[in-house]
Amino acid sequence: MPQCPNCLKTFATDTGVTRHLSQPLTSCRAWQDDLVAIADVFTRDQRSMSPNLEHSDVFEDPTNNDLQAGVDAANLEQLMHSVIGDSHSHADQDEPMEVDEPNYEPETQLGVQDGGVGVVEPPATVEYYPGAAKVFALGETFLDHFQSDQYSTQRKINAYYPFASAADWDIAKFLLRSPMSMAQIDEFLKIELIRGLPLSFCTAKELRGRAELLPSGPRWNVRVMDTSHPTKSPVRLYFRDTLDCIESLFNHPYFIDKLDLTPQRIFETAEHVVRMYSEWMTSDVAWSMQSQLPLGATLLGVILSSDKTNITAMTGGRVAHPLLISLANIKMDVRNKASNNAFLLAALLPIPEFIHPVSRICSVLSDRLIHRCLDIVLEPLKQAAQLGRMMSDPAGDLRLCYTPLAAYIVDTPEAAMLACVRGLTSPVTMAMYKNFGDPLRHLPRLGSVTLAQLATIKADISDVDAYFAQCEEYRLSGVALPFWRDWALSDPSRFLTPEALHHWFRMFFDHDLKWCLRIVGHEELDFRFAILRPVVGHRHFGTGVSKLKQVTGRAQRDMQRYIVTLISGASGTSPAFTRAVRALTDFRYLSQAPVLTDTICQKISTALKEFHDNKHVIISLGGRRGKKDVVLDNWYIPKLELMQSVVPSVSNSGSLLQWSADTTEHAHITLIKDPGDATNNNGYDSQICRFLDRAEKCRLFDVGVHLSLAEASCVTGRGEDEIDSNSDNDDDYSVEPPEVHPASVLSDLWGSTRQPTNFFKKAYELTQRGSTAVGPSRTILSGSVAIHLNYDPSVRRISVDDAAQKFSLPDLRGALADHFHNERTSGHFHALSQQRRAPVDAQLPFQDLQLWYKVRIQQKAFHDPSLVRPAFSIIAMPPGGQYTYGRYDAAILTVESSQHWPSSSLNGHIVAEIRLIMRPIPYRGTHPIWGDRCLVYVQRLDVQAQAGGGVLEPTTQMHVLKRATRSSGIPFGGVLPLDQLRSFAHIVPKFGSSADTRLTCFNSSHFSDVFYLNKYFDKDFYYILSDSEATSST
Repeated sequence: MPQCPNCLKTFATDTGVTRHLSQPLTSCRAWQDDLVAIADVFTRDQRSMSPNLEHSDVFEDPTNNDLQAGVDAANLEQLMHSVIGDSHSHADQDEPMEVDEPNYEPETQLGVQDGGVGVVEPPATVEYYPGAAKVFALGETFLDHFQSDQYSTQRKINAYYPFASAADWDIAKFLLRSPMSMAQIDEFLKIELIRGLPLSFCTAKELRGRAELLPSGPRWNVRVMDTSHPTKSPVRLYFRDTLDCIESLFNHPYFIDKLDLTPQRIFETAEHVVRMYSEWMTSDVAWSMQSQLPLGATLLGVILSSDKTNITAMTGGRVAHPLLISLANIKMDVRNKASNNAFLLAALLPIPEFIHPVSRICSVLSDRLIHRCLDIVLEPLKQAAQLGRMMSDPAGDLRLCYTPLAAYIVDTPEAAMLACVRGLTSPVTMAMYKNFGDPLRHLPRLGSVTLAQLATIKADISDVDAYFAQCEEYRLSGVALPFWRDWALSDPSRFLTPEALHHWFRMFFDHDLKWCLRIVGHEELDFRFAILRPVVGHRHFGTGVSKLKQVTGRAQRDMQRYIVTLISGASGTSPAFTRAVRALTDFRYLSQAPVLTDTICQKISTALKEFHDNKHVIISLGGRRGKKDVVLDNWYIPKLELMQSVVPSVSNSGSLLQWSADTTEHAHITLIKDPGDATNNNGYDSQICRFLDRAEKCRLFDVGVHLSLAEASCVTGRGEDEIDSNSDNDDDYSVEPPEVHPASVLSDLWGSTRQPTNFFKKAYELTQRGSTAVGPSRTILSGSVAIHLNYDPSVRRISVDDAAQKFSLPDLRGALADHFHNERTSGHFHALSQQRRAPVDAQLPFQDLQLWYKVRIQQKAFHDPSLVRPAFSIIAMPPGGQYTYGRYDAAILTVESSQHWPSSSLNGHIVAEIRLIMRPIPYRGTHPIWGDRCLVYVQRLDVQAQAGGGVLEPTTQMHVLKRATRSSGIPFGGVLPLDQLRSFAHIVPKFGSSADTRLTCFNSSHFSDVFYLNKYFDKDFYYILSDSEATSST
């Protein structure tokens, strides 16, 4: 009898198999789609090698599923053998598996992504490690485990057992997760309205008793630590089984399609010339680790993070030292979202107070204790890294897993403690403080080197003073037994990765900004920050930056957006100083790219070299100062030396953006500070553990109930298209209930609830409505961007002449007349006319306009078009309020149909101020083709040519813009279609040696004629302008 080639279910006829495979959202359908996609790749590869075969057009319509629908049971088996058989034959050979997609021009192919249409980037060539991540047997899924506990029988009757109903569970969940004390919960339950509800509990004690019946995650343990020296209070270590933590992440259903299990090498082209690094699994270290594991083993990279954090500053300033754990195989964009709960609290490391007269010895004792605690907590992971452990993945497949340490996310002092070196010593290289300013990378501090140095120390370990004194020769910290000494495949020179929040952003605030303030002057630089025009959605430093003390990483990043443009040309600076600051800014921006290539790594090295070539000017201008404002002539900056390890870390660990402490610092709020608020301010650690245990039980129970109900609905539910049950042949016409994808079931329960508005999806949905849409569309797709206007205009109707007067645009009527003349002769794509042909009183085919004061523009992420970025607001407001001269933002607009943003950068595009956003209102009863089109009146900003014929200013490496004027002296303005808008552009006035004191943030742009096109305002904008060579403007 015919059977499904995936699940092996038998059917009476081939038609029954075809219907079974056509059911949406089933694993068999997903298996078939993957098979067809792979077959299509092989087919296109064969066509590309044969000149007699034309290329397939399958990519031209991404919504076309005819190919998948056309695969039936008769030919599926042949397709399976032709594709999977070949791939297995490749896998059996001791060579990497390679998938090479055909090349095609960007922006010529559109694909539906996240419900919207986006540019499909040219695919790369991928080599997968052969024989990795094999499935050895069938294991348990999360749902299997949930349905096999001691209360599974009761849950078949009541899915919410031990609670009475969904409403009962909702209230219980709210109370269990809240910071309310038991007394406060009792008071809440005594409210008359609440007492009238059919709840299964009446007191807080009963509620928490029922919570203990819920499925649990890794359980908490406590151990009293013995110390060789006395402490003021007993030292307790609270911890969980770290291997259970990793297994819970690896088995979680939400991550079913968000895991990378096979090391891979990605190249830009089939020639394998330029490597690409992104996820940890694309790194050289992951490939090397896999090569040292048994055949078929699955590599699970462990991520750790630890840092002291304040529990509260109100009652004694209590501090916690949490150890977080995560899995490097989870895709970084998923792992780095705090709402995805990809970081678990593995332990609360003790913070002892040793009784010893020498504070430095107390620090040594504390460091030794931390390493001892890490030894205890991480022992299960060390054993699994050595011997392996069978674990079930989210699909329930059993794999042999090994758990080396992939990354340890820490700040600089914590990194030194973990590497067992003392202060002013590099934790990842052999450099000491006197070498921090060297323009080269010193030899890596391998774990074997540190262990060899420790072996030469003859002093007794228990004699802390003598042992620490002998460590001075190697600048070691006095820790004799590092926790990583027996962790297979783990070395501190590799797992101590560069960390953006502390190493880059904090360094900018502590050093770069201080240099600029001292050299430019506090008052002058503060004034320049203050008179920048505010940008919607971004911080404006209205009082300057010199008096800021404790600032967040977000504020530090915001300052970096402007610093290069503000110091350029300022009195007291020099071109070499500006180049040094700009080089460091380039270094940081390039290093943050989510996808890095060998080419980008070379640019990173070049930027760092440029800083070292110019850094002497910082000292000569008096920018580097120490205590009591004494000028320093050294570069004893640990973070500066760590920059030399960025490029090697890219190849070792993948994109460095994924190792930022932003996520772990935010996790401290949900895992430490919020639970700390729920305590009675006594015995924080134990109460935090209990609170987190209850919260995790609630979360896991929610997941299990949602999956159970979804599974039950699939088993019992029948779709509208299902054939009548009285059909003569049930096997032929039965409709399989869809198997709901776990990630889709949990999307509302797990993950972020604050997603940016997706205008791509909105525009796509509007296009699907077609003629059923009411009125002109306010959200459109144009090229690689989505453009959105509010449904209600800011001004519903205004005459052309009144609008010209309101916005101070005397040539508006003539510009509109020229536009409609070009519309008739040149079509819908427009460029600004070099000469105004129409008179100022030209006749128009309409009298009135609708006006908007704001348009929103949204783009896909530069390195990953599947991700939608938050929209930028572009303002075009007339004079009013504090903006006496109006408020007009700049933008990038395309003026050549052959050039495409972002791939063409500024080629074929102009930078212009948006002065008016409008839609002509046709006469009543007429329906012209332009009746639904929106227009913008813009005033052009021309790129100024630089010495030598380039377009980038040598010092800042930015475009310099100047207001364009016509021969009559009026601004060079014109009308363009709104759909030629491509990007927000941030422009900063070129202030010169001293900014005019009459300027404010409301008039600085109006009174300026020369600007910088600030590429540092947005990282994606920076990558677009930096991705091409020197660009030109039309």
